[in-house]
This record gives sequence, C-alpha cells and structure tokens, in this order.
Amino acid sequence: MSIDMNNLPLHVAITMDGNGRWATLRNHPRTFGHEEGLRTVKKIVKAASDLGIKYMTLYAFSTENWKRAQSEVGFLMNLIHNHIIKELNFYTENGIKINHIGDLEKLPVMIQKDIKEAMDKTKDFTGMTVNLAINYGGRDELVRGIKKIVDNKVASEQIDEKLITKYLDMPESPDVDLLIRSGGEKRLSNFLLWHIPYAEQIYIDTLWPDYTKEEFYNNIEEYQKRNRRFGAEKSAK
Repeated sequence: MSIDMNNLPLHVAITMDGNGRWATLRNHPRTFGHEEGLRTVKKIVKAASDLGIKYMTLYAFSTENWKRAQSEVGFLMNLIHNHIIKELNFYTENGIKINHIGDLEKLPVMIQKDIKEAMDKTKDFTGMTVNLAINYGGRDELVRGIKKIVDNKVASEQIDEKLITKYLDMPESPDVDLLIRSGGEKRLSNFLLWHIPYAEQIYIDTLWPDYTKEEFYNNIEEYQKRNRRFGAEKSAK
C-alpha cells in the first residue's frame, strides 16, 4: 500500500451497486446478494476508519428503490433493521458516529426507531462519521430543504450556498471528495447532487459483494493521482 496519509479524501461516498446481479450469477435469490453486501459494508467501513477518513456516506436505499418487488423491499427493510441492531457494537467499539440522510418519516416506524437510537448512542463519538443514506434521493433532499427554508420564512437576500447546506440532510459533513460506484454502471443515480460539485468519481466493474479492502485502497491511491483544480487552471510545472 502506497497511500499518502497526508492526502486522504476527507469525505468518501459509495454507491454500493451489484448485490442482486452478484447473487443471480451464483444462482441465488437477489436477497442473498444483499446479505453478502452488508458484510462488505462492515469491511470497508472498518478499512476507512483505520485509514483515518473522517466522513463516509453509503447509498443504502434510494427513494426509487420502493419500486422494486414488495418482497425484496421488505427483505431490505428487515436487513437494515438487523444491521443497525447487530452492528451497533461494531460502530461503538470503533468510535464511529452514525448519521442518517434521507426522508426518515417515510420509513417504517421500526427503522425510524433503530436509526434514532443508533444516532443517539453514537452522537458524541469523534471517530469517522458514517452517513447512512436510507430512503434517500438527491432531488428529494433538495425539495425537503427548500420547503424548510420557505417554512422558516427566510428572506431571499439571506439565501446562499452556506444557508442551503444548513437546511439539507448533512450540514456538518463537508462536500464529497471521492465518489466510488461499484457494479459497472457509470451514473449518479440521484445521489448527493448538491454535495459532489468537485468530487473525483471512480466507477469500477466489481460487484459490491466482491469489493475488497485492497481495491478500496487502490481507489484511494487513484484519487491521490488526480489533479484537483476546482475550476482553476492547471498549475504550471
């Protein structure tokens, strides 16, 4: 591993794609792939925490995922419930703060309770912050944020980028530095539209259950080779 520890991304976001296809290729039901995908989540969160990355956002369930078969949605909700309950000790032992982004109120009451409890129990932790995007959509986040601004009767002259961020789902997290998507698709899929203006994007063919700590480290090394100019001209050598 040749990672420059002085040039780590502050905020890494991951679209964890390919669970269903991974299972289908092995003649298993799609649900089997989601179970295996959660094991990968734990490994990558631990690897990022050990590396010293401060923020990680994981796309777990989108606002569009409700369109899937009812049986799969129900399985995913139960899987999320079990993960939050069973792995709370893991997050606690590693000093990881859990945050939720997305429309919490439209989730099943059981999941709302799980998320609130996990957030409360980890709120004072100072290690990595993991933002769990559950029932999340980038456009939905913007719509909910705008409604909050209107409800608070904010004057138009007060509205700027900083204020808008304050009314969105993760005001304490910085913009995303590195966006990784597994599974071979090369699109944003309505993920973190406000938060990725200058994120470096890496798309990999690996299906999420096969994603390893070593490949994650390779992605960090690739990020460190990028010339991040933020709209400025390339520096003369």
